Amino acid sequence: MDKLIKFVKALIVVVAALILAMIVKDYYNKYKEAFNEEYAGTYTREGTEVIVNIPEGAGVKEVANILYKKGLIKYKKAFINRYQESDYSGKLKAGTYTLNTGMNTLKMIEIMCPVIDESNIVVKLVVPEGFTVDMIAARCEEEGICTKQEFLSAVNSVTKADFEYLNDIPEGAPVRYKLEGYLFPATYDIYKDTTAEQIVGMMLQAFRNYYSEDMRARAEELGLNSFEVLTRASMVEREAKIESERPIIAGVINNRLDEDMLLQVDPTALYPVTEGMYDKEVVTYDDIEVDSPYNTYKYKGLPCGPICNPGLSCINAVLEPEEHDYLYYHVEDESTGKHVFSETYEEHEDTMKPEGSDDDGDDDGDDDDSDDDYEDY
Repeated sequence: MDKLIKFVKALIVVVAALILAMIVKDYYNKYKEAFNEEYAGTYTREGTEVIVNIPEGAGVKEVANILYKKGLIKYKKAFINRYQESDYSGKLKAGTYTLNTGMNTLKMIEIMCPVIDESNIVVKLVVPEGFTVDMIAARCEEEGICTKQEFLSAVNSVTKADFEYLNDIPEGAPVRYKLEGYLFPATYDIYKDTTAEQIVGMMLQAFRNYYSEDMRARAEELGLNSFEVLTRASMVEREAKIESERPIIAGVINNRLDEDMLLQVDPTALYPVTEGMYDKEVVTYDDIEVDSPYNTYKYKGLPCGPICNPGLSCINAVLEPEEHDYLYYHVEDESTGKHVFSETYEEHEDTMKPEGSDDDGDDDGDDDDSDDDYEDY
């Protein structure tokens, strides 16, 4: 009887092992079939359209991850291998694409690697970090792309339905332009038939591409929306020339807000005074007295909105500010823009240049407004 029981147990183990082997084999065959379909398949079926944003500089691994998260592919490795072994390798272009869940991966690759006829490009519009809407409009006119007014009309025509981030702007905010801050600094290819509306659209799409889900999540952790992030980043952009100082200046802004101090950031006075052109070198006492909701010498808290269009580095500085006890800073080297940072006003005064025009505490939110001239940094 014992032998029979042992035999039955052994038989059960053998049968179970066979069944498991068959299941594993079936699973492997299905996996292999699906993997090969993404790696080499040419069949396209009906599916659902999916909008995909590929950021500037994205590599194939990042693109594969984007497609995976969007439910367009199951096997990242299959997509990567197909791309790298195809004639399209190295030709991925940043942009917004409409793909379909029923597409084969080669078709997706083909769409994301459009052939651009460089001979049709009229001009490459360079928008530096820190440019304002007005400065971009002026450059468009200088380059013969469109008139200033055409560009400004295109900016003002954008609605919340066109650009979802406008929902982050407080109702009734007295901003000069609702898109200030959102026109992403980059180089844009302009063709003969490119309109002002299309240029604005390209800039807004570039912001969507670069302002990633991780960045939005980090902003939410800090209790900030995109408008608040860009408002802070725009001040950092106009203040900091040296990249390593940007998180420090972002930290100073945080500290002064926490202390309920006036920010006293010079560019917030210059922005309304120069109507967004920043074509004034010296900040005067009259400038810092201008009655504008942008002017952080006049009103506590953040300016009513961004004072320029910041680049990625300054946005990241706001999202990852340096924690310290600094409340003041001033320029030490005008040629490089290097700042000296201080925790107290007394320390700040001690570090000021004795012969410079900075001994009023300019650029640091100093509380002494006694001098007539303030250097613009």
